[in-house]
Amino acid sequence: MSFIDYYKTLEIGPNATKDDIKKAYRKLARKFHPDLSPNDSAANLNFQRINEANNVLSDPMKRKKYDQYG
Repeated sequence: MSFIDYYKTLEIGPNATKDDIKKAYRKLARKFHPDLSPNDSAANLNFQRINEANNVLSDPMKRKKYDQYG
């Protein structure tokens, strides 16, 4: 399994605040949402990656573990 850089996925830096994460997630989720591009499998895959990154980085405990262990 290869390393996925969640910060790069959300186009933010490692010192981003919770509000920065929320803004980046909303912007990208709106851009790649499957309802807006139903026949684009790449957009669907990006949307899934964005959701995964948001789930990890928006939770303080998960983010701490991610930052520590990668």
